[in-house]
Parts: sequence; C-alpha cells; structure tokens
Amino acid sequence: MTTNPISRRWFMQDCGVGLGSIALASLINESAASTADDPMAVKKPHFPGKVKNVILLFMAGAPSQFELFDNKPELAKFDGQLPPAELLEGYRAAFINPNSKLLGPKFKFAKHGQSGAEISELLPHTAKVADDLTIIKSMKTDAFNHAPAQIMMNTGSQLFGKPSLGAWSLYGLGSESRDLPGFVVFSSGTKGPSGGSSNWGSGYLPTVYQGVQLRSVGDPVLYLSNPAGIDSRVQRDSLDAISELNRQRLAVTGDPEIATRINSFEMAYRMQSSAPELMDISTETQSTLDLYGVKPGDSSFAKNCLLARRLVEGGTRFVQLFHEAWDQHGNLTKDIKKNCLATDQGCAALIQDLKQRGMLDETLVIWGGEFGRTPMVQGGGNDGRDHHPNAFTMWMAGGGMKPGITYGGTDDLGFNSVIDPIHVRDLHATILHQLGFDHQRLTFKFQGLEQRLTGVEEAHVIDNILA
Repeated sequence: MTTNPISRRWFMQDCGVGLGSIALASLINESAASTADDPMAVKKPHFPGKVKNVILLFMAGAPSQFELFDNKPELAKFDGQLPPAELLEGYRAAFINPNSKLLGPKFKFAKHGQSGAEISELLPHTAKVADDLTIIKSMKTDAFNHAPAQIMMNTGSQLFGKPSLGAWSLYGLGSESRDLPGFVVFSSGTKGPSGGSSNWGSGYLPTVYQGVQLRSVGDPVLYLSNPAGIDSRVQRDSLDAISELNRQRLAVTGDPEIATRINSFEMAYRMQSSAPELMDISTETQSTLDLYGVKPGDSSFAKNCLLARRLVEGGTRFVQLFHEAWDQHGNLTKDIKKNCLATDQGCAALIQDLKQRGMLDETLVIWGGEFGRTPMVQGGGNDGRDHHPNAFTMWMAGGGMKPGITYGGTDDLGFNSVIDPIHVRDLHATILHQLGFDHQRLTFKFQGLEQRLTGVEEAHVIDNILA
C-alpha cells in the first residue's frame, strides 16, 4: 500500500512539533462534534462563570515592579544605603549578596484616572486604561529562578509535568472554536520562556488539551500549506483512510492519544482555510491597526495582542502571549524602557479593543511575570536588580474583576508583601472561579490521587477584587 506524501508527513509529526501540535485543539471529526465523548465539546462549569475566555500576557523574565507599578519614595530616600539587617533575616537571594545596597526607582510615577493608580512614565498607554485595571501589588511565589517560577505561575507547581492553566481551562470548559485551537500560544521578545513548552503543556491531562504554539508571520504552523501536486480531494481521501484505521485501533485500545492523533489531522485540515484568515490583519480597520500600532506583515508583541483578540472572537478559550525580555540584572534603565516600548501600547490597545467590542466583560486579561525584582542593586553602574519572590505586581482587567482598584501592598522598601498578600495559588483559584469552577472540585485522577491546579496546599479566591 502506498501512502500519500502529505498524509505521511502529517502522520510523522511529533505531538509537540508542527502540525502534530494542532491535535491539541479540537474534535475527532465533524460527525463526532455533537457526541458526549468529544473531549473538546463545550462543557458546563460548576456554576455560572463570569468569564468565557482568558488572555494571559506573560512578561517572562520578571519585570521590575519598582520601575513600573510599585512606587517607593522611601526606597528612593535610602538609595545607596544598606537595608536593615532584620529585613534580611533568613532571606536567600538568587545571585547577589543580600546585604547589597538599596537601589531607588529609576523612573517617575504619576497618578492616573479617577482611580488615581500610580503608574510609571514608562507606561503611558497603560496609564490611559488605569480605570479598567485591577492592580495587585502584593503577589508572592515560592520560586526565585526563572524556569521553576514560570512553571509554577503557569501550572501551580515548580515540578515539570503538571498541566498548565490553559490546559485546565480547556479540560473544564472545552472549546467553542471548531476551526481553531482552543488554547493558543504566541512568543515574542529575544527568546522563548525559560520553562519552555511546559508552560503550556497538558501534563497528565490528555494531550488534546495542551497549547498550540502559532507563529505570527508566514504559515502559523509549519507545513500547513499543501505541497505541489496535492489537491484538497486527494488530501481528504487520505485523511479519511488514515482516520478509519485510527478509529479501528481506538475502538480496540481506548487510548486517548489515538484520538489526539485523529484530532491532529482533522484540525490541520480545517486550519488550512481558517488560520490564514486569522493571521490576515489587513482586514482590520486602519483605526484598529493604529490603536495597536501594527502593520500587516510585521511581527511584534502588539500584533500578537491583536491576534489574541481575533482568536477569542473566534471562540478560542485561552490565549497566552509570552514576551521574554525582562531579566534585567544589569542595563536596567535602557532595557526596561525598550521592553515597555515593545509591550505597553499592545496591552492597552487589547483592553480598549475588547471593551469597545463588548467583549471585555467576558474576557479576563492578565498581565505579569514569574516573580519580582529586589530593592537591592545588582550589577555595575547601580543599574540592575536580582530575582525576588517575596513581592511583585500583576494586573487584571475585565472578566468580572473590580476595575480601577489597587489591591494589597508592600512594605516601605518593597521587600515583602505585607498588605493582603496573594500567593500564586490564590491567583489560580480566582481565575478558575471566574471561569465557573471551584478549584477544589476541578480534578483529574492520576497516580491514585485527585489532582488539581492549586495542589493540596491552602488556596483562596480573592473575593475583594471581584465585581
């Protein structure tokens, strides 16, 4: 028996590479779309949720809160002096000697909007949407190196092999999109995230729920276009034959990974028409393109923000944008300014765009990194900060959050979260709550245990930030 070249190429794709990763997005086939055993069928949550979609703007590398959102006049006052000894008791830094001199904020702050939110001069576009933001200044985490901290922020654990937040969202709710993946990932900046694909993996959940990484220029997925000599009829006949063989094997073994493989072929087939349409931002109005500051054909974080809006508009459940560029151990002043120029307008435009289309209420937008930066200096020229898990800032918008508030706070030097501290587990519990889930009841049995995103340690929904 001869095998069609394109079918063979699709079949040989690994589940984490190229078209194989498209498997992680939709249905076994159109005829199975309404069946109860469809893993991507839309499901009811535990209770009516406020959120249908989530867009996570992940500033990988950990942006400095002192230069962006957490204004500390006292830190500026004691710039160049040693921190109090009692503050450092039991403290472990990633690289620096904890007994390093304090470093004051590098940029000016001002109050914005009716809420009076204090926002750095580096974020003029974000400042314009201050009254739409729920700013949390008291975040904390358990990890102080990039890969484990990124994985913890995205999966609830520092250990590899756990399902990501996006995977849990798909597992719980399914996807409303028939022609696009339910969980999509974009990456921009100087490199990918330190935690790699574990940040959007499915862990012990079926691989149908893991994120699909799309490219923002060219074919969104490699080998999406047909090679010369292959028309849609030949392709369809080949897929039907392979799918039938796979179904026969699935009926014998019940292996969910065979269903995932069938999904891969069918989703790839549908995406040959849907994906190019998604990526063609020339169909947007000029005012929308100007809002984001993007041009058709260009690749940028801002374009990824626009694509995120287009995806959730098309029914994609979870979109995650990674921008890996924020690890300023040195050259803080220059590099953080560059990072803000690359991301500020896109983030603000996304909120404005969703709001004017009536989509912000049902879409939760989240901004933040894996941890914060130290109030002590690192690097030559007094121009760098080390990793810091004790205190950092994130913000959320839409999705049933209280707009125009600043929640929690740090001590005078920004060293510890002291007012309403929020752990990563609390953040996850709150996101699941907005999706309609009790985080203790959204579980998957694995290795004899009912596993969950928030693990076995205590976690609380942050009720005071909910509208």
